[in-house]
Amino acid sequence: MTLSYKKMSRDGELLAGGHRSCAGCTAPAILRQVLHVSGPDVVVAFATSCMEVTTTIFPHTAWRVPYVHCAFENAAATLSGVEAAHRALVRRGRLSADSKTRFIAFGGDGGTYDIGFQSLSGAMERGHRMLYICYDNNAYMNTGIQRSSATPRGANTYTSPVGQAFAGKRQTRKDLTACMIAHGVPYVATASVSHPRDFMNKVARALDVDGPTFINILQSCHRGWRCRPEDSIEQARLAVETRFWPLYEVDHGTWKVNYKPKEVVPVSQWLTQQGRFKHLVKNDPEGLLDWHQQRVEQEWVALLAKEEQGAR
Repeated sequence: MTLSYKKMSRDGELLAGGHRSCAGCTAPAILRQVLHVSGPDVVVAFATSCMEVTTTIFPHTAWRVPYVHCAFENAAATLSGVEAAHRALVRRGRLSADSKTRFIAFGGDGGTYDIGFQSLSGAMERGHRMLYICYDNNAYMNTGIQRSSATPRGANTYTSPVGQAFAGKRQTRKDLTACMIAHGVPYVATASVSHPRDFMNKVARALDVDGPTFINILQSCHRGWRCRPEDSIEQARLAVETRFWPLYEVDHGTWKVNYKPKEVVPVSQWLTQQGRFKHLVKNDPEGLLDWHQQRVEQEWVALLAKEEQGAR
């Protein structure tokens, strides 16, 4: 799929304004960019999450495309059924064999890393022609900022609070992107809301694949990250510049790092600008700032090695 950004700038929006997301929320930008790439011939399934709640408050909807609200745990299962039904209708001649309908599921990290992981795994393994996009804001933000398996170690949330015994979340975050790569999914990529062109190109590539695809996009949440709303995009950009959130893709087994920072920013510069990690500035007895830096360095070296080898 060849993208024309000039044309997209003239196209109408398929996500209407007037939804009720927080001021400074970066998630609506993600949805708008995806719909600009997909066009109107698309079916969207959305797991319960911030964007489901804010865009579909009964009796209103911000969606100008076919849309299915799903429970937390079954967005991938629901959309796989829609895709299978579409294939059956084409096979029976009730829909044109030239139908270009796309199928896209969205979920936050709570509904993807945790509650919806089983149905996501099943849909990817069965090989449905669908794109699943996880917008990862590192916690259950919709329900009040509780930790998820995507929450970084040391983060302060309402279910991993900072106190005398613990300095925030104690566990290491799950590498969901690696899980999808291990499934043998034809196309898997990471993205960031701070790099829209890279993200939209990856959406276009994913939609061209005749099979399951997965994109994990970092979506900064100023409420949960405890930063100023106007700094939301900058915080996502810093995550990329520090290599905490590297941008890469695995296309049919070939690894490619899409962005390599020219001047590497220390991870501590990103962490300490967020209120959820401010306790580490005052007191870091477990050495979590150094731990994060070492982990980022190790994972970056391993990522570059995979790119060089071209291996899955």
